[in-house]
Amino acid sequence: MLTVSQLTKQVSTHTGGLTILNNINFSVVAGESLAIVGASGSGKSTLLSLMAGLDSPSDGSVEIDGNNLTSMDEDQRAEFRARNVGFIFQSFHLLTTLTALENVALPLELKGEKKAIDQAKALLEQVGLGDRLEHYPNQMSGGEQQRVAIARAFAAQPKILFADEPTGNLDTKTGQHIADLLFDLNASKGTTLIMVTHDLKLAARCGRQIELEAGQIKPSADASVEAANA
Repeated sequence: MLTVSQLTKQVSTHTGGLTILNNINFSVVAGESLAIVGASGSGKSTLLSLMAGLDSPSDGSVEIDGNNLTSMDEDQRAEFRARNVGFIFQSFHLLTTLTALENVALPLELKGEKKAIDQAKALLEQVGLGDRLEHYPNQMSGGEQQRVAIARAFAAQPKILFADEPTGNLDTKTGQHIADLLFDLNASKGTTLIMVTHDLKLAARCGRQIELEAGQIKPSADASVEAANA
């Protein structure tokens, strides 16, 4: 499903070049759940953005379902994401001028789905927001907004779903509910799930974990990855 090969990301700073990621290699099979953990600044979110095609690497490649994202231009990557990739942000990234229903229906409408509203309504009911369809983001709690974001991410039935700290802005109880919902949808729809999280309990619920340290996979984690893929 996903193969990351020799992935490297470097940026220029006023003091010279800075390597954020260095020679990252691993693969994920279809339907698997993977957690990427590590201290702040270890490169987790950068890796997630590169895998989702939201950013371009300095070297190396990312392949999803046999498609090389790093050989695509920005427009091609955007088209590929619309058809194959879902993304859940820590800060929700809902459109404030749209209702919950409209937020979830939008990606379906962009794909030309004739029953976008009906599908969006069904998804919101599935995440427990059937009574909040016409509410705007500023009328909902953080947990409710994240549930809308999850429904939106699953709306286009992506082959792979990336989640960046999906419970990071939520209290413990709400975060637990969101995690349960995320894994339930992942299992029921067979979507490959890759998440970045500081929450080790949440990470432990994934099929396996990769730990980053200073832009590289820690040797112990790398060994487990190789063993899992053997």
